[in-house]
Amino acid sequence: MRSNILGIIGGSGLYDLPGLTDTQWVTVETPWGEPSDQIFMGRLGEARLAFLPRHGRGHRVPPGEVNYRANIAALKSLGVTDVLSLSAVGGLRADLPPGTFVIVDQFIDRTLQRQNSFFGRGLVAHVSMAHPVCGRLGDHVHAALAPAGMAAAVPFVRGGTYLAIEGPQFSTLAESQLYRSWNCSVIGMTNLPEARLAREAELCYASVAMVTDFDCWHPAHDAVTVDAIIHMLLGNAAQARELVVKLADTVTADGQGADCACRSALEHALITSPDARDPAMVARLRMVAGRVL
Repeated sequence: MRSNILGIIGGSGLYDLPGLTDTQWVTVETPWGEPSDQIFMGRLGEARLAFLPRHGRGHRVPPGEVNYRANIAALKSLGVTDVLSLSAVGGLRADLPPGTFVIVDQFIDRTLQRQNSFFGRGLVAHVSMAHPVCGRLGDHVHAALAPAGMAAAVPFVRGGTYLAIEGPQFSTLAESQLYRSWNCSVIGMTNLPEARLAREAELCYASVAMVTDFDCWHPAHDAVTVDAIIHMLLGNAAQARELVVKLADTVTADGQGADCACRSALEHALITSPDARDPAMVARLRMVAGRVL
């Protein structure tokens, strides 16, 4: 049975962890092009970690141009089994003020121009997205964020809907009010198609959305600005790194991971008959779907 490896997708500073050893930047080539950056590999005790700066070091890649397929494929090729997504979001509820961590459990997709599947003409597959994040990994995140688990208490909630927009512009006031009427919790630009692709790659995926602002709907707060987001992100950085450290231990020790349903998401998903599959498409997909091919 292969061991669990935790992959972290988020900001460049997440891999600045005390005690991280055997570190190296790894270049990965995929059939879908280059990932956002090299992947930073390391060990923390017994845990093996892989860090991917979603926007590249120095934040060079805008949300709509992130090569999500290459990012997920690269992590999969390095043996990653569990993915923690950390991202900055706007809060769409008054009870989710800046500084709150939301363990997301649902998504609504308002992106428009992104490649959201590894599959296509020549090999068609349909995976379930009814429950788009891994409940088992979410349990570990919840335990790590609990007051007894953190050096400093982090306000967090378990469960919430992430509204994904194309960006790179922030929402209009009318849009923000519409999304609030849909009972969305947070708004961001990066978790989709990331979560969809993780499911297709049979990776366990959990999302922690770090609220940096109230979008633009809140009458008592200014409209969102980049300065405000960066200020709040810097304040959240220590807690995010501590979360990674605690999660690394629990993910590594989790003997139930191999039996998680996320890791067999393709079991009954391929619909194209074997004799009709495009050999070139099959070869391309072996990096993420080799288990069923």
